[in-house]
Amino acid sequence: WEDTYSRELKVFQDVGDTGEIWFGEEVQDRIVRWVTKRSQLPVTSRILDIGCGNGMLLLALRSEGFTDLTGVDYSEGAVSLSRSIAQKEGVTDIQFEVCDVLLPSSVAGLCRNGHFDVCLDKGTYDAISLHDAESSTDRVKYGQNVQSLLSEQGLLIITSCNWTKEQLEQNFQADFETVCEIPAPRYTFGGKIGQTVTTLVLKKRLNPDS
Repeated sequence: WEDTYSRELKVFQDVGDTGEIWFGEEVQDRIVRWVTKRSQLPVTSRILDIGCGNGMLLLALRSEGFTDLTGVDYSEGAVSLSRSIAQKEGVTDIQFEVCDVLLPSSVAGLCRNGHFDVCLDKGTYDAISLHDAESSTDRVKYGQNVQSLLSEQGLLIITSCNWTKEQLEQNFQADFETVCEIPAPRYTFGGKIGQTVTTLVLKKRLNPDS
């Protein structure tokens, strides 16, 4: 990822190309529409993008009036790219930080100014899952750490191309309950209905062990 974002940063500096939007603009637009039109979240809500990449999702939310936005990525190159794009857009009020969400010390540092109302994940959980596909240790740690980042009624909006709705619900059932699925285009193949990505809105469980 460092090599990838180093290349994207150089391309941005050379020709102004902001790079790839993970899962595409349509997926990003669906998330932004749900947050702005359906969630009834105030624009002052604290929003954290976990694995922010080039930061375009947060820039889109800022253009809709949201004012308390933070993006984190474990890749220093991604954070540098996000900051550069925001600076070119004249945006100075989105916080971008290097952070590994699997490390408790990093998570604790993010909460220094309070918990978040919304955590966004567009592909980060997928990457963690693929890193050690035979073990659920990192996935469990991820769920616990994200749960600790959120306020009492906090939401996790997660998009995956590797896990189905039912699998995501099972993976996160210890720490979250399902609010809804953000609809995505469906296709039919071999008599079965599917979709390329799944986006779920999950709510933090008040009693994770129940």
